[in-house]
Amino acid sequence: MKLLAIFAAASLAGVFPQIDKAPRYQFAGSDQLAFQILQGAPADIFAAASPKYPQQLYAQGKCSKPAVFATNTVVLIVPRANPARIHSVYDLRRDGIKLVIGAKGVPIGDYTRTLLAKLGLTSVLSNVVSDETDVKLVVAKVALGEADAGFVYLTDVKAVGTKVIRIAVPAAGQPKVQYEICIPTTRKHPQLADRYVREVLSKRGRALLQAAGFGVP
Repeated sequence: MKLLAIFAAASLAGVFPQIDKAPRYQFAGSDQLAFQILQGAPADIFAAASPKYPQQLYAQGKCSKPAVFATNTVVLIVPRANPARIHSVYDLRRDGIKLVIGAKGVPIGDYTRTLLAKLGLTSVLSNVVSDETDVKLVVAKVALGEADAGFVYLTDVKAVGTKVIRIAVPAAGQPKVQYEICIPTTRKHPQLADRYVREVLSKRGRALLQAAGFGVP
């Protein structure tokens, strides 16, 4: 039995199996997955939370021309009890706040740094207690109360809705979050890979992405 190997951003873990439950999925930070593909990992599909890595692979002749298939929004989350009494991104400037974010190179980490720079809040990076390798780890630390706040995607809040409070980011700071999909040259099943991309871009795929909280282009 032929099983597609899908390498996809951690934030897609809830929705991609709804689009097609058959493939073998590997969810992680987009930067980690791109590195594995460059090292020859047999991936049939690469779906990233940023255009950066698919475009790099494409430029190196390592994947097909990437297509934008979804968008997202960055939000701030705090534990339900909110012991640090954080009510806006500007409260992150206080001393002693324990902030957790994505590491540099991880899309959510890069989006977070862009957001803080746009709002003139780069000083809050001094309150960062942990740089995580994917967005799910940021969500988990905040939901467990191991941090006072963290920046994640809007779509990640749904799974832990009763454990965290979502705080909107001012529109002036919101980065442009786009997801891209491509077929790596390491693919083993090109026809099935083509069909999977069509599934994601189909009317049904778009509807499932929207139901999960993603925007669609």
